[in-house]
Amino acid sequence: MASSLDPWLKEYNEASRLADDISSMIADRGSLPQSGPEIMRHTSAIRRKITILGTRLDSLESLLARIPPKSITDKEMHKRQDMLSNLKSKAKQMATSFNMSNFANREDLLGQSKKADDMSRVAGLDNQGIVGLQRQIMKEQDEGLEKLEETVLSTKHIALAVNEELTLHTRLIDDIEDHVDVTNSRLKRVQKRLAILNKRTKGGCSCMCLLLSVVAIVILAVIVWLLVKYL
Repeated sequence: MASSLDPWLKEYNEASRLADDISSMIADRGSLPQSGPEIMRHTSAIRRKITILGTRLDSLESLLARIPPKSITDKEMHKRQDMLSNLKSKAKQMATSFNMSNFANREDLLGQSKKADDMSRVAGLDNQGIVGLQRQIMKEQDEGLEKLEETVLSTKHIALAVNEELTLHTRLIDDIEDHVDVTNSRLKRVQKRLAILNKRTKGGCSCMCLLLSVVAIVILAVIVWLLVKYL
């Protein structure tokens, strides 16, 4: 029976606890808002821990390959290989749910080297060295997250400025429409007044013509009467 002080078993137990921690964080993620800095930080922390889990799995694979052939039985070796395979499958499933579709390509998240390079970084490191490497990875990802947060905030400020500008233009357009409506109403009133004045003017001309006709008839009648009287 393998000793509890066995380096491989100790590393495996730590990796298994990390996997359980990631599963718990994934479950908690459903209670967070669908957008915003909080969900971004939580998701980034999950992805970071998945990457760290991948580093531990590489360490386990390296440690397992370096175990002397006769130090453990074949049955124990197969058991450990199955344990490592199951843990890898669980890690890959969690990575896939976060669009890390191929867990072997987790270097895309780190933005550094390929899996072979990761193996070379882990190879020869003791537990303290692996912890130091994990801290370095966490620091690099924290810096990346801070830059991403700065970019998001900058984009938010630009969006707010554009929104304010659009609001101002909308108000100006509304004011212009109001002025056009007022001017149109005034124009209609003026047109009505002009129409009424035109009708009155036409009526006045008719009366004047009638009056002039009457005066002309009277004058003509007077002239005829004078001619008749004195001739």
